[in-house]
Amino acid sequence: MFVYTKQYGLGAEEEAIFVRCVSVLGNLADQLYYPCEHVAWAADAKILHVESAPWWTLSTALWGLSLLLGIARSLWMVLKLRQRLRSPLAAFTSRLPQGKRRAVEAQIRSEALTLLSNLADLANAVHWLPPGILWAGRFPPWLVGLLGTISSLLSMYQAVGAGGQAYAAP
Repeated sequence: MFVYTKQYGLGAEEEAIFVRCVSVLGNLADQLYYPCEHVAWAADAKILHVESAPWWTLSTALWGLSLLLGIARSLWMVLKLRQRLRSPLAAFTSRLPQGKRRAVEAQIRSEALTLLSNLADLANAVHWLPPGILWAGRFPPWLVGLLGTISSLLSMYQAVGAGGQAYAAP
């Protein structure tokens, strides 16, 4: 994760400043999440002599923040990509070439799947926060499992689809 964040930097290659800011903040939340989770785990394993509950709460809150930022990014990207496809200017000038149009549509589908996966994970993240915060602790075990399964299946579908695109003919 650190290598990815270091390579991403401040996101100079992204089109919109909003996407860059949300992505950098998401990377920061991800970077802070990992040490907090490790401290919580080490406290539970009696390796560190600290209370684990605040560390679990902090790591879950950072996870939720990262997911919220990812949701905002995906929503923004879907809206901007749909605008590009439906631009009135494109109707009067030259429409997008078929290959480029398909690429934009594929990117919209990918962002929509990421959005759904992040929403399922966010529902679980809130569930694992301390009681009294939104719906924390109120999900039955089957719903927690279902949301996790949905998120995992969506992520695997995207990974398989991305792998298949890498081998597709140009």
